[in-house]
Amino acid sequence: MLDQTYIETNRQPWQPFDPVPGTYVVPLAKPLPQGSIHKLRMLAGTVIPVHQHPSDEYVYVLSGTVQTGGLLFEAGTFWFTPANTKNGPHYAITDVELVTIRLGAMGDFETE
Repeated sequence: MLDQTYIETNRQPWQPFDPVPGTYVVPLAKPLPQGSIHKLRMLAGTVIPVHQHPSDEYVYVLSGTVQTGGLLFEAGTFWFTPANTKNGPHYAITDVELVTIRLGAMGDFETE
């Protein structure tokens, strides 16, 4: 029998997400090779550039306001991005916390 895992996410330290300054993660699970489930914090004014993942990605906004695809999203919003679909840029209008589930490798971020 497998043991359940419990994580008090609000007590975990935030780790810098190196590809994008102003972003931080709390890893929650690795559901499959190269995939991840994590909390992501974006400080107000942070921009995650246009990017794509070679796998499906699911995002749930826990708090704050984020702009993506020209639309504003607040707490309670969920979005799905199919594999190999360009998305972003994501603009943190306020401090934002998200839960992101990625079912495979990260992919690359575009640079200017």
